[in-house]
Amino acid sequence: MNNPSTLERMKELKLYAMQKAFAASLQTREHQQLTADELLAMLIEAEYDFRKTQRIRSSIGKAKFRYPAGIEEINFTQGRNLNKNMVMRLADCSYVDKHENIIITGPTGVGKSFLISALGHQACIMGYKVRYYNMSKLFNTLKMGKADNTYAKEINRIEKQHVLILDDFGLHPIDPAIQIALLEIIEDRHGKASTIIASQIPVSKWYELLGEQTLADAILDRIIHTANRIELQGESMRKKMAQPNVTQTKA
Repeated sequence: MNNPSTLERMKELKLYAMQKAFAASLQTREHQQLTADELLAMLIEAEYDFRKTQRIRSSIGKAKFRYPAGIEEINFTQGRNLNKNMVMRLADCSYVDKHENIIITGPTGVGKSFLISALGHQACIMGYKVRYYNMSKLFNTLKMGKADNTYAKEINRIEKQHVLILDDFGLHPIDPAIQIALLEIIEDRHGKASTIIASQIPVSKWYELLGEQTLADAILDRIIHTANRIELQGESMRKKMAQPNVTQTKA
C-alpha cells in the first residue's frame, strides 16, 4: 500500500491526528530518519494526545461549570485562609478515589464558586466524570421532573458522576421535598463517589438550615465526616476586581 492510500485509510478510520502527523512526516521527510517502531510510536502518540484532549474538552463541556477556572489561576494571597498545600493535594484527585467530599464555606464574593470550578476542571483533566449544579436550579429541575416523569433520569445522571458539585448550598430555603431529594442523592453517593459543596452558611448552622432533625442527621452524617473543609475568609474578590487600577485576580 502506498502512502496516499495509507493516508486515506487513516481518514476512513477517523484517525485524524495520526493522518495529520503522518502527512507532516512525509512532507518533512522525517519518516526517513525513523525506524518503523519509532514512526509507529510517534503516530500513536499523536492520536492518543488528540483523543485525550477531545475527551477532556467534552468532559468539561458536559460538566457545565460556572467559571472556566484552572488550578494555576487560584489566588493564594494572605488573608484568604486558603492553604496552597491542601489545594495542591486535592488537585491530584486522590480524594475522588477515596470517595471523600469537599466543603468550601465563606462569605459572598470570596471565590468559592471559582475554587470549586477549578477543582472540577482538574478532575475532568484527570479523567473523572464531573457535573456542576447551582443547588437552587438543580432542585427546581428535580421538582419539575416529578411532574414530567424525568426525575429518575436526572437522579440517575447525578449518580453516575464521580464528582458532583453543589454550589450555593443553603442560599434558598430547603423545603421537605428538597430535603428528601438531597438525602436520596447523598445516600446514593455515600462511600461510592465524591461531592463538593460550596456555601455561604457555616457548617455549624447546616442542621438549622435543613430543619427536620432526622433528615438533617442522615444527610450531614454522610457529608461532613468524610469531607475536606476549606473556610475562605477576606474581602469580596468581586469588589476588588471592580476597583479601578487594581490587578485582577480570579479566585
